Amino acid sequence: MGGSAAISLSLLCLGPERKVKCYNGYFVNGYVFHTEEYGHGRKTYNSGVCIKGSTSSEFEVDYYGRLEEVIELQYHSEQNRVFLFKCYWYDTTDRGIRVDPHYGLVEINSKARHRNVNDVFVFAKQCQQVYYTYTPSFRKDRSRVDWLSVLKTKPKGQNVVEEDDNEIEECDEADDNNSIEDEDENSD
Repeated sequence: MGGSAAISLSLLCLGPERKVKCYNGYFVNGYVFHTEEYGHGRKTYNSGVCIKGSTSSEFEVDYYGRLEEVIELQYHSEQNRVFLFKCYWYDTTDRGIRVDPHYGLVEINSKARHRNVNDVFVFAKQCQQVYYTYTPSFRKDRSRVDWLSVLKTKPKGQNVVEEDDNEIEECDEADDNNSIEDEDENSD
């Protein structure tokens, strides 16, 4: 192991610093995320979060939530930073999610919270952005009042460029400074 790798590993072993930074938003994977509180009352909705997952039964399942906090952990050097999203997760069992078999439209029950409320953090790099909207209905169906339709959004910070040999290459236009606006420092 090289000298710099050994130093980085030893700094990681010390654990994160006691001081964390919180942000109102974060740019990652071509998406601009805002916390739900920051985005409240704005014209755009950027706090919907989706991550891919798998269950013990080997079926893939997407997990859906709302972004509550963006947290930066620092591990005793500027290069060792980790960004986490603290999210309110919706229940993805049969009582909290349904998928239209014909159209593939995903709906979630906004009143059904994921049972493991202690498992709220994910790495920001794992997240995709989604938008939640009420499902339109032509008749007043009381059984649908708590259900939201999930719409996956496309990344805005990436361009798809076709090469001459018909391969597709993604070009990331993001800079190294991914955090957005107001920064609060909290310490334990």
